[in-house]
Amino acid sequence: MKDILYENFQSMVAELLSRHKSILDIMSKLQESNARVNRSVAKAVTSCGCIQIDASKQNIPADASIEEIKVFTDDHIRGKLCEKCRDIIEKELGNHMFYIASLANTLDISLYDVIVKEEKSLSALGKFHLK
Repeated sequence: MKDILYENFQSMVAELLSRHKSILDIMSKLQESNARVNRSVAKAVTSCGCIQIDASKQNIPADASIEEIKVFTDDHIRGKLCEKCRDIIEKELGNHMFYIASLANTLDISLYDVIVKEEKSLSALGKFHLK
């Protein structure tokens, strides 16, 4: 049985999408929403300062095993999102998910099925499924 949360979300998106129903509109809105997510993270760094990015080369020893790679890698984020920045980023991620669901609906793809297939792929390859 499909998870009701995904099904309800996709149904709600289908009911609410009216202006940008063309696949081309959806694709461009999805790209725009992705940019807004990225911008909101950048603003948390540059305008608010609640988080910092301290990026440098990932130093992974040549003899490191796949299990050890996680130990040697870093997300480069220092600090923690403040409540305001978290709210903004969550809003933008929700908007992005709306357009992902719109694209899935237009192509008659179930988000639940997408997640189940991705989870199976990840679990089948386990640590060898590096992304």
